[in-house]
Amino acid sequence: MNTSGYESNPILDKLPKHLRQFIKPQNYEDYTPIDQAVWRYVMRKNVAYLSKVAHKSYAEGLKKTGISIDNIPNMYGMNRILKDLGWAAVAVDGFIPPAAFMEFQAYNVLVIASDIRQLENIAYTPSPDIIHEGAGHAPIIANPEYAAYLRRFGEIGCKAISSAKDFELYEAVRHLSIIKEAKGTDPIEIKKAEKHIEYLQENMGDPSEMSFIRNLHWWTVEYGLIGTVENPKIYGAGLLSSIGESEWCMTDKVKKLPYSLEAAKTSFDITKPQPQLFVTPDFAFLSQVLEDFANTMALRKGGLSGLQKLIDSKELGTIELSTGLQISGNFESVISHEGNPIYFQTKGKSALAYRERELVGQDTNQHKTGFGSPIGRLKGINIPIEEMSPRDLKAYKIYEGEIVSLDFVGGINVTGRIITGTRNLQGRIILITFENCKVTYLDKVLFESEKEQYNMAIGEEIVSAYHGSADLKSFDLLDHTISTTTKDPSKDTLNELEAYYKQIRDYREGRNKIISRTKVFQEIQQKFPLDWLLPVEIYEMAMENNDQDPAKEIRSHLHGIKLDNPKAGQLIDDGISLVETNFSLKS
Repeated sequence: MNTSGYESNPILDKLPKHLRQFIKPQNYEDYTPIDQAVWRYVMRKNVAYLSKVAHKSYAEGLKKTGISIDNIPNMYGMNRILKDLGWAAVAVDGFIPPAAFMEFQAYNVLVIASDIRQLENIAYTPSPDIIHEGAGHAPIIANPEYAAYLRRFGEIGCKAISSAKDFELYEAVRHLSIIKEAKGTDPIEIKKAEKHIEYLQENMGDPSEMSFIRNLHWWTVEYGLIGTVENPKIYGAGLLSSIGESEWCMTDKVKKLPYSLEAAKTSFDITKPQPQLFVTPDFAFLSQVLEDFANTMALRKGGLSGLQKLIDSKELGTIELSTGLQISGNFESVISHEGNPIYFQTKGKSALAYRERELVGQDTNQHKTGFGSPIGRLKGINIPIEEMSPRDLKAYKIYEGEIVSLDFVGGINVTGRIITGTRNLQGRIILITFENCKVTYLDKVLFESEKEQYNMAIGEEIVSAYHGSADLKSFDLLDHTISTTTKDPSKDTLNELEAYYKQIRDYREGRNKIISRTKVFQEIQQKFPLDWLLPVEIYEMAMENNDQDPAKEIRSHLHGIKLDNPKAGQLIDDGISLVETNFSLKS
C-alpha cells in the first residue's frame, strides 16, 4: 500500500506522477448492501442476455478477470488476476480529462470509476461507474488483439491536441454525471445541465483532434459492435454495462453502419440512446482505422498546421523538428512564409528535449519566459544546417567563436557570436548557442540581449506536433483541480432499507440463516412499498426453496409496484424472468 492509499504493483509503479494524482482508494467498505444488490441484478441480467449477443471474448473475459456476478469487484483482487494479462486497474473519482484517461491506457492501466449507480438509474447512467468499467471494459481486454488496440489507442489518443471547448464540454458532462447520481437532485437542475451540454455540442466550432479521437473511442471502445452489419455482436463497454442499451442496440431502430474513418466525424450525445452504431469486421480492423486516423494528426504531419493547432489549443504542447529536437511549452505565435513556419515562439516555462529526454541546461529554469527560434534553410545555401558536416559548418563560419549573421529563407536574421553547439547521437547539430545576439524579422526585433544567451533550434521543418510535454519530468503537471467533485456516498451507519438488504444478502451468502424472509418482506411492504429490487431477491429465495405461497404473494406485490411505478415495470419483469429461468433450469 502506498502513501496515496491504493495498493501498487509493477505496472502501476511505472505510472508518472501526473497520472497518479487521479488515483484514489476504492474504499470497498463504502459500498452499501443496496449497491451490492444493484451490481448483482445488472450482472445477472447482462450475463444472461449478453451470452447470446456479446462477442465471445466477453464471457471468456469474465472468467479470466475473475469478475464475480454476486459481488462488486475488489480492485486488489482484480489486479492480482489482471497482471497475468499484462494489465492493471485503478480507481478514480468519476470522469477524468480525456487525455489522462487515454494515457492510462497507454500504460496498460484500466481506469475504473469506483462509484456505482443508484438504484433508480440501474438501467443506464451517463456517469462512469464500476459496473461500466469493471463489467464493461475489463472482460474484453482478455482478448489480446483488442488489448493491443486499447493500448495503442491510448498512446495515440493522449497526443491529440484539444481546444478550450473540449475541456468546457468535459466539465459539463462531468457535472451532469455527478448531479444525476446524487440523491435528491432537482430534475430541473438535471434538465438544465443536459441543455447546457446540448448547447456546447452544437457550438464547438471547428472540431479538434481530441474531439475526433473521442468520437472514435466512443464508437469503438464504448459503443462498438463487431461482426457483420446483418449479425453484429457487442463489445463496447457502454453497451455491455447498460441493461437498456444492450437490448435497444440490437433492434432495427438502431442503424448499423460498417466501421470506417467516417466514425471520427460522427458526433454523439451522451444523454441519449445512440441512433446508429458502427460494426467492425474484427478487432484487427480497429487498429487499421486508428493508424489511418493517426496519419491525419499533427503528431505525424507536423508543419504549419500542426503548430497552429497547438497555438489555438492554448495548452502545453510539443513540436519536434527534423533534427529530433523537441520544444515543449505553450505556443503563442508563428511567423510563416509560403505556407511554412519560419519562426515560432512559446510563452512562459518551456523546455528542450531529444528523444523524450530533457537536454542538460535547457529546462524551464533556463527558459522561464518562453523560447523562440527560426526554422528552415539559410538563404542562398542549398544544404540545411542540420545536414552540414563539421567541415561545411566551418566553411560557412558557423563555428565556435565566430561572429555571424545568418539570413534564413523568409526574412529571419540571427546575428551574434557563437558560443557552442549541441549535437544529437548521430552527430548532427541540433542547437547553437549565441551571445550578444539579435534576432529580427524584416524590421521587427524578436530577441536582443548582450547578457542573455540565445539558443537557436536547428531544424529544416516541424515533423511532429502534439499535446503534452516531450519529457514528462520537465513540467509540474500536478494540477488536478476540478471545479466539482464526485459526492462521497459513504455513511457511518446503514439506513433502515439498507439494513433489510443486508439481512437478505447475509442469508443468501450463509452468514445468517436465522432471519425470517417472510417477516422482512412484510416490513418492506409496509415501510418501503415502492422498493422492487429487494422483493425480487426475496422472490428468488422463495423459488429456490419451492415456497410457492410466499412466492405468489411477492409476485402480486411486484405487480402492484408496476402499476404505481411503470418505469420499473420492465426491470421487475426481467428480474422475475431471471429467477424463473434459473429455477426451471435447476428443476
